[in-house]
Amino acid sequence: MRYRYLGRTGMEVSVHCLGTMMFGAVGNQDHDDCVRIVHAALDAGINFVDTADMYSAGESEEIVGKALRGRRDEVVLATKVHFPIGEGRNRGGNGRRWITRAVEDSLRRLRTDWIDLYQVHRPDHATDIEETLSVLTDLVRQGKIRAFGCSTFPAEEIVEAHHVAERRALHRFRTEQPPYSILARGLEANVLPTCRRYGMGVLTWGPLASGFLTGRYRKGQDIDLSTGRAALTPGRFDPALPVNATKLDIVERLVEVADGIGSTLPELAVAFAAAHPAVTSVIVGPRTMAQLEALIKGAALTLDDDTLDRIDAIVPPGTNVYPPDGAWTHPALTETEQRRRPLPDRPAA
Repeated sequence: MRYRYLGRTGMEVSVHCLGTMMFGAVGNQDHDDCVRIVHAALDAGINFVDTADMYSAGESEEIVGKALRGRRDEVVLATKVHFPIGEGRNRGGNGRRWITRAVEDSLRRLRTDWIDLYQVHRPDHATDIEETLSVLTDLVRQGKIRAFGCSTFPAEEIVEAHHVAERRALHRFRTEQPPYSILARGLEANVLPTCRRYGMGVLTWGPLASGFLTGRYRKGQDIDLSTGRAALTPGRFDPALPVNATKLDIVERLVEVADGIGSTLPELAVAFAAAHPAVTSVIVGPRTMAQLEALIKGAALTLDDDTLDRIDAIVPPGTNVYPPDGAWTHPALTETEQRRRPLPDRPAA
């Protein structure tokens, strides 16, 4: 396993980061098995573990806490805050009131005195970015977190956050965690260059494109829309939809590339993300030990320029075959009142 510096934090992390979204109710419900997966990852040289308070409503953090007993000092531990936890108002977002509560809950579930990387899971336009940076700076000074970052922020919001931090003498976002895969390369045109400009570490998620780059879904084969992820979001998998038909066509071409270099499609997909100079670490989120072992097996894969050129010819740099699943969408697109003036104000005369 190779290691890279996480931006300018001074922390060295493995190029593979163990993601734990599939630990708990939404994935592997066997806590002991999940603990074994964490230990196997650590034994293989992975020293970077990423979770979030909203993964299985905190259960993932609890599992990680169990797994790191006696091994905490070996690990750069990352978690996230933003999404609502439980019922009621003021139980989510990026404001001081919620973050102050949420970090204590995460520390308790993780059974640790500090969090190495505390990440804001999504932007929050109901909260001033100065408010968010202020409380996170306080948590660094209190020793509860070592550094903080953002996740799935657009480039312009990353820039704004850095400007606010400089003007107000606050600590700044040290990392970004965006979705990135061969099928979703849009951030190569904006987010990744912005992160390099500010010396930020980048830990990417979704290298297997919600399963399309696992080889499980192939052109001409029946896709069961009644189970797994396909049952939750059939629109992302239904081969009758043009965007999904395009994905399947591209998968066939990528399988040829993988076969040509003697690798599997998942190995190719993860190695592709790790090859970008802005990317520090690629999050791999196994649900089973077999999945972890397969991903670790491909850790030594090197994609030469010819292979990367072939991938570029299939999916051009900076383009998305489809909008990344789970990516943040600006309210200017989702809220009608932000796209349309009040009716009386629309005429020019």
